[in-house]
Formats: sequence, C-alpha cells, structure tokens
Amino acid sequence: MGSNGYIKPERIWLKNHPEYTEKWVQNIIAEDPSILGLGDLVLRDKERIQPRAGRLDLLLQDADTQRRYEIELQLGATDESHIIRTIEYWDIERKRYPQYDHCAVLVAEDITSRFLNVVSLFNGNIPLIAIQMQALKIGEQTALIFTTVMDERTLGLIEEDEDAASTPTDRTYWEKQATEATVGLADQMLGLVREFDPTLKLKYNKFYIGLEKDGQPYNFLSFRPKKNFLKLEMKLPQSAEIDSKIDEAGLDTLEYNKRWGLYRLRLSKEDIKTKAQTLKELAKLAFDIRASS
Repeated sequence: MGSNGYIKPERIWLKNHPEYTEKWVQNIIAEDPSILGLGDLVLRDKERIQPRAGRLDLLLQDADTQRRYEIELQLGATDESHIIRTIEYWDIERKRYPQYDHCAVLVAEDITSRFLNVVSLFNGNIPLIAIQMQALKIGEQTALIFTTVMDERTLGLIEEDEDAASTPTDRTYWEKQATEATVGLADQMLGLVREFDPTLKLKYNKFYIGLEKDGQPYNFLSFRPKKNFLKLEMKLPQSAEIDSKIDEAGLDTLEYNKRWGLYRLRLSKEDIKTKAQTLKELAKLAFDIRASS
C-alpha cells in the first residue's frame, strides 16, 4: 500500500484467465444486476434458450418500468459474432414478448472503435448499449468495473421526424381532442418560455403541439393536451440533478423517454401556477441546449 492509504490496482484480462471465466462474471451480475449501472434491475433468467440461436447470457428487467435488457457477455474485445448474437437475441425476445420494451446490451472487456463505428450505422433504430468491463486486482481482492461507453442513440429533435406527427392542424382540432382548458395550459407554458425568448409561438401538429421560432419548428418543448391534464415533454439529457429538481418540486413524472431523450411531466393548472419557477428553469435548460445544437 502506498502513501495516504492508496493502492494501485492491477488490470486483469479475463479472456484467457484460468479462474475468472465468463460464467464467473455472469454469476456476479446475476447476484447484483445494479453493478451494470443501468438502474434497479432484477434477474429474470440466465442461459435463456433461444430457438435455433443458442443461449442468452442474462435477461434483466427494470423493477419500475418493466423494461427488459437482453445481455450478452464477451471476454476480450468485441467481434462480429457477438454483435450479431446480441441483436439477434434482442430481436427474438421483443417478438416473443411485445408487451415489454426491450434493449440489447453487449458487455465486453474491450469495446473497439470498429465496433462503435459499425454500430453507429444502425443505433438509431436498434436500442443498443455497449458496456466496457474492467477486472481490477486490488491486493488479494478482484473488482469488476462497468462503464457505459455507448448509450442508446438519442434520436433527433421532433421537427426532424417527417412522419404524420408533424402534419399541421389548428387550435380547434386540439380543443376537440382535449378541452379548451387543457389547451390553455399550453398557452401558460408558452408564457413562461417567452420570458426568455419572446419570439416563440405555438405550432399545432396532429399528434403534438410544438414550438416555432421565426416560422421554423423549435421543439425543445412539446405539449399533448388531454382531457384533464397537459403532458409536457422536455428535450433534456437525463441526470440526477434534473431528477432531484423535479422531485423537490413535487411534479408528476412519467417514464423518461430514452429513445428520444425526453423528460415527460403530467401538469395540472395548479402545477403551472405554483411550480412555475421550476418549470421555467427546466424549460430554460432545454432551450439553451437547443440553441447550442
């Protein structure tokens, strides 16, 4: 042990290690799935038989959202066969159990640049997470460190999606879909964001009410009025700081949309009235990110 209680860890490569095998890693993750850093996960299955496709190393599930993670482990560097296997197992499971949201996860000791380059070609369409695993020998003990090096690709801004969602409509359409009162909540939110950009306006689309600036879509926020509340979506990266700000304000949150990178809140008239400062701070964060993109 060095000065000040410091001890330098030694990295161990597991691929050809006589004692620390893939099964050893699998069992450690199965006993405590939280070590992957993907949230509060529970083990659903291991060595799960796939029809004509081998065995899925681990099937984990989020305790809150019920989202399922298909985990493929690989000692050493990523290679083509493991990439294919990871995607294949994810595809099999999502087709067998379409009632769940599914995500493919590849865990390897070395996530190569070639892997990242190849996966970047389709990561917008396939939810895929790459986690690099390091085994460190510290004294007589061995630790496993998991680092997410590629998260699910956050898709583009809503205005970049050229499907029916962006088909223009008008205010009357939304007042019939919801109510005049809940559409009015979108007006109140517009009032908050116009405090830092007076040029912003509401833009009525078929599946959401967005924002526009100088006649162009500017959707760092979007709104979906319902009969009894307003659903607000904010384009913000998920973080503990933002989670804490939302929790402290007592705002009603829906599941974070990882695919689009959206915080989703359920707002009442009272929320916009009493929690305006927090909503404005969150909107300003999203605005600043949009302005810098």
